Amino acid sequence: MLANATAATIKGIEGFAVSVEVDIAPGLPNFAVVGLPDAEVKESKERVTAAIRNSGFDFPLKRITVNLGPAELRKSGTQFDLPIALGILAASEQLSAPAREKIKDFLVLGELALDGSLRPCAGVLPMLISCKTLGKMAIIPPANALEGQISSAPFITPHTLRELADYLEEKIPLETVQLAYVPTEEITPQTTLDFNEVKGQALAKRALEIAAAGGHNVLMIGLPGTGKSMLAKRFPGILPPLTQDEALEITKIYSICNLLGKSRLLTNRPFRDPHHTISDVALIGGGSTPKPGEVSLAHNGVLFLDEFAEFSRSALEVLREPLENGHVTISRAKETVSYPARFTLVAAMNPCPCGNLGNPLKPCTCSPTQVTRYKNRISGPLLDRIDLTVNLNPVKFTDWKQGTEGETSAQIRARVLAAREIQKKRFAGTSTTANAFMTSAQLKEFCKLPSGADTILESAMRKFGLSARSLDKILKTARTIADLEGKADIETKHLIEVMQYRPLDRKGVADL
Repeated sequence: MLANATAATIKGIEGFAVSVEVDIAPGLPNFAVVGLPDAEVKESKERVTAAIRNSGFDFPLKRITVNLGPAELRKSGTQFDLPIALGILAASEQLSAPAREKIKDFLVLGELALDGSLRPCAGVLPMLISCKTLGKMAIIPPANALEGQISSAPFITPHTLRELADYLEEKIPLETVQLAYVPTEEITPQTTLDFNEVKGQALAKRALEIAAAGGHNVLMIGLPGTGKSMLAKRFPGILPPLTQDEALEITKIYSICNLLGKSRLLTNRPFRDPHHTISDVALIGGGSTPKPGEVSLAHNGVLFLDEFAEFSRSALEVLREPLENGHVTISRAKETVSYPARFTLVAAMNPCPCGNLGNPLKPCTCSPTQVTRYKNRISGPLLDRIDLTVNLNPVKFTDWKQGTEGETSAQIRARVLAAREIQKKRFAGTSTTANAFMTSAQLKEFCKLPSGADTILESAMRKFGLSARSLDKILKTARTIADLEGKADIETKHLIEVMQYRPLDRKGVADL
């Protein structure tokens, strides 16, 4: 006998409906799953067999064929356990005819434990959102109920396979499989760290303010203990709040990676700080079954790379595409997936391997060759994609001992929000969200040069060896500085300020 159920799978961050067809025919006992399943789906055979038996049903000792369609779409995840089990119960006529018909009205998702209880599965949120157009009620595990609430799709949450079968047979009421109350957690503050705790470093604070206001990437270079990590960890506290669409997109990514836990809709911008020993795949995403990496987990937030030059060269080079395009495309032999990766890069590094280059009190023990090799770990094309580079000097004792506190994160954030509001009105009706992401046409429209600026930019291009991309970034950053000051047009002083944040080996703006 043939039975059908509807499930779903993930490609990128979108869900796709999958038809689960179960056929039971006479013959030697066999259980085959076809339709391009991955290892997790193939292993479902053992879980489903044990779950059916331990739920009080008979597992048919016949030829069982499960087809997951469309056949050309790779299927991954453990959410196919429950629809396969229901299909077997229906095809073996262990469910009544009315119950078998009801199955067609549901989108069925869930992993089965060996005792027949439902366990949470990854990616429920994007699957529910993408499949709402099917007009079906979802069956999901109780642990995924929060994702069901976020999706606004109708759903029920049976605890076991037996409980679900009893509901389909109308032996128990709907209220039994509906979660009456889901405890919600309080929204944690974005950060409890404040910029006024960082002594001195006015230039670095200014650079981070510009970065937050325009979505620009920033690299901090300084001796150990100058406050690079302190500044980076306080950076999220001056960023604008997430929009509803941004929060939903981030939550979908974390759902796919099974990182939501008991959290509801993510409302704080992500702050990811992977260790410098991270692999290329963990950073950018991928694997035999592609999954999002750190760059996608930092989407709409911050990717902090401490000890920037200690990351492997290959890991750093894979950052080029997301920094340029705001997404990552991963190609495999049988599929190509794309993940969003529009983040603000905050990187920090020492001036040399020993960290004492330029330290007036501790001599540097590195040879010129070692220093050059250390700096060359960061390629020119990657540096080209960084908008702001700032050197941090050692904190003076007078700054460290100062009695008065500097500006708070709240004060800096107020200016950032004002600048972002200007940009929101400027880019209304477009997909651009900040100055750093302006298109070429928008750059031409909104970044007109002041009188005499051609000479400044030509001189900078000649002295610093700047590329056309670097010049574009200078204009975008200058536009952000003008927004922070509430100026309608870019002025020469804004361009001059940007110049001090440009190349690693800049000569200074005094010669321009």
